Amino acid sequence: MFDVAIIGGGIAGMATAARLQAKGLRTVILEAHGHVGGCAGFFRRRGFSFDVGATTLVDFEPGGVGGELLEDIGMKPVDGEALPGYVAWLPDRTVTLHRDAHLWAAERLQTLGDTPHHRAFWHLLDRLAAVFWRASRAGIKLPLTSLDDVIRNIRAVGVENLPLARYMTWTMGDALRHFQLRDDQPLVGLLSMLIEDTVHGTVDAAPLINAALGITIRGAGLTRHRGGMYSFWTRFAAHYRALGGELRVACRAERIDGRRGDFTVKTARGLFHAAQVVCTLPIAATAQIAPPEVGRALRRYLERDQDSLGGAIIVFLGVAEAEIAGQAFTHHQLLQAYDQPLGNGNNMFISVSAPGDTDSAPPGCRAVMISTHCRLDEWQHLSSHDYAARKWAIGDCLVDYARRVYPQLGERPLVCEIGTPRTYEKFTSRPRGAVGGVRQTLANANQNAVPHDIGLAGFWLAGDSTFPGLGTVACVLGSRIVAEGVEREFRRMGRVASQFPVKPPVGEGFNPFGTRT
Repeated sequence: MFDVAIIGGGIAGMATAARLQAKGLRTVILEAHGHVGGCAGFFRRRGFSFDVGATTLVDFEPGGVGGELLEDIGMKPVDGEALPGYVAWLPDRTVTLHRDAHLWAAERLQTLGDTPHHRAFWHLLDRLAAVFWRASRAGIKLPLTSLDDVIRNIRAVGVENLPLARYMTWTMGDALRHFQLRDDQPLVGLLSMLIEDTVHGTVDAAPLINAALGITIRGAGLTRHRGGMYSFWTRFAAHYRALGGELRVACRAERIDGRRGDFTVKTARGLFHAAQVVCTLPIAATAQIAPPEVGRALRRYLERDQDSLGGAIIVFLGVAEAEIAGQAFTHHQLLQAYDQPLGNGNNMFISVSAPGDTDSAPPGCRAVMISTHCRLDEWQHLSSHDYAARKWAIGDCLVDYARRVYPQLGERPLVCEIGTPRTYEKFTSRPRGAVGGVRQTLANANQNAVPHDIGLAGFWLAGDSTFPGLGTVACVLGSRIVAEGVEREFRRMGRVASQFPVKPPVGEGFNPFGTRT
């Protein structure tokens, strides 16, 4: 019997399991697919390694949310490219989004406006971001469900910063209107792209504090692991197994029954018994396999958020170095038109592997990922012929748009593949192919977010369907909250850790993704 069974091997599940295993609890990860990663995963083709969702790790440096995770589990720092920033290509200008705070402060005033209103707006966003990044790193927890939560959050935010809580009821649109900037097209265009990518919201609906955090992730630190997410997960999975954790891939959870101290997880490869369960699947998938109490508790959230889901389209290119020459930065974001809806290429992100990263691409080549958001209904109920035609049409469109940055891109690709919501539905089991949790609004974020403990003692939720939402940094923060809750529950049960011996470090003949060779 395991202390904890973790359903899903995405970043939330892997991080939660590694934290608990490092504390001496006996854990097992049950992952439906052939390798871990989920929507922060990867695939490999002809010597290229492509990231299927997240292409960077946020705040994984010492002192950051991700850095705290690595320290907590005794893992070495990330080996990769610390991005100096990236370039936003607006319809009428380019804006360099520097990681360095002083460079960014000068750039935004020079390219987006230097009026008293602009300065006051950026001052507010900088203050909110600074305070709530610190609070995130200190482990802020929402929604508030106890006096302990209130005390924890006051300590995380700081008593002197409590007046900023009044902005919990503001949207980004409210802030722009307050400073008379809502009609400033370049500013709003840039913010719209950044907010859609980080909280999947719109300027007028996204909670101000969440959006302020999202648009400042460069300052928190973006790192692309050498070899992309493939190499990151190879290292992470090997470290987890070296701690003694059990990783079972191709092991889809079909049903979870029982109660605290005695859960049974039915899978395609047999039964697993555990004292507690952490489910990191989207809540729609969780509700289908969880005990009835959990399903009932989730129903109102599913009904509330059924129209707040979105999808993504990604073009994966393996190209010769010459096709991406001429740019100092490896990451770019493009907006085609101010007056058109975002998605389907009007807001797209380009991520290119670092020069010399031969774990991501063969020598003389680079891996390129071009991504954009889309509506799910556009990809439903298509015939095979119509689906193929739509997929290749949007792929051609994205590559054509990307030639604004790299004029020769895709002329002679060595690899060209396209991912759609159907791809995510097939390979990550996301219902309808939805990715990244819900589009965050005041009605479904923060105090209104799906809690980590819901409906049944000893059964926990983690991942982008729960607080604080989508992205690597959010899922890592959620893993910390859930791991603390699991340990607290064991103390209530009069237990701390199982007395199982920890396995020796990884040796030769070891496959970090689940089986011995």
